[in-house]
Amino acid sequence: MTVNTFAYDKAFAVELLTDMLRIRRLEEKAAELYGAGKIRGFLHLYVGEEAVAVGALHALLPEDSVVATYREHGHALIHGVPMNAIMAEMFGKREGCSRGRGGSMHLFDAKTHFYGGNAIVAGGIPLAVGLAMADKMQGRKSITACFFGEGAMAEGAFHESMNLASLWQLPVLFCCENNLYAMGTALARSESQTDLCVKAASFDVPTLRADGMDVIASLEAARAGAAHVRATGGPHFVEFQTYRFRAHSMFDPELYRDKAEVDAWKARGPIHTFSARLKGLGLFSETEFLRIDDAVAAEVDAAVAFAEAGTWESPEDLLRDVLTPADAAKEI
Repeated sequence: MTVNTFAYDKAFAVELLTDMLRIRRLEEKAAELYGAGKIRGFLHLYVGEEAVAVGALHALLPEDSVVATYREHGHALIHGVPMNAIMAEMFGKREGCSRGRGGSMHLFDAKTHFYGGNAIVAGGIPLAVGLAMADKMQGRKSITACFFGEGAMAEGAFHESMNLASLWQLPVLFCCENNLYAMGTALARSESQTDLCVKAASFDVPTLRADGMDVIASLEAARAGAAHVRATGGPHFVEFQTYRFRAHSMFDPELYRDKAEVDAWKARGPIHTFSARLKGLGLFSETEFLRIDDAVAAEVDAAVAFAEAGTWESPEDLLRDVLTPADAAKEI
């Protein structure tokens, strides 16, 4: 799906650009803090893919549910989780959105209907189907957007979830972030059918393909998909063709991609290309860009200060919310 016209006003365009910058600067600061030992565990950055989260999430409503992957900082941020709570969570502080127990890969905030990052590849997809089924059973008009990578489409959970969503006509917007390499294996080396829309369509689910490096193309595709879900009550699949500029994780030596390929994709980076587009239309100036970037940097610095000042969970609380099988049986 390609968008050749620009049908939005300056205020909305600047909002999209600002949100992409917020994700980019948050991720860059997270990488810096990881190197300094402030953030520990695993860290998967979203640098380069910002147009997908910003475009897709601006197509949703606040009451819609979102389920994401372990590369989910940007999704949480744009769906309403405060940057302070995200940073504190990555620090492992009690003020984090998961009280410091989830860390980078397990952001969760029920207040904003952000139902988690998930460390398991394809692990969030069945959860999205369950959330959508609950909405349908309760007569709610919300939809559930589920984000996952193309690697997840090789997992059984994807196929089972797509089948049930189609069979039961559940309101799920399946958002595939196709960055070509999953964890580190090229798509053509891992899946016999590399046309992901064909694979999704085999479940009798309508599909769209979008340029995931273009925030407007991502927005339009997600809006079309979400509109279908709302109108029919059934699922829709959107493939966002995108590219992560950094390695899979901070532990990844990145030996599977050529530097020239990475550089070629960086030339299509969603932030500078959208900024240049707005400038070319006379809607934006470099001075405005720098002013926004300064404001975003201040927001990130404030989030770091908030996390630094946060508190560690008391050792007495370490077993809180930890259930044995016997405890779980009592809960049932």
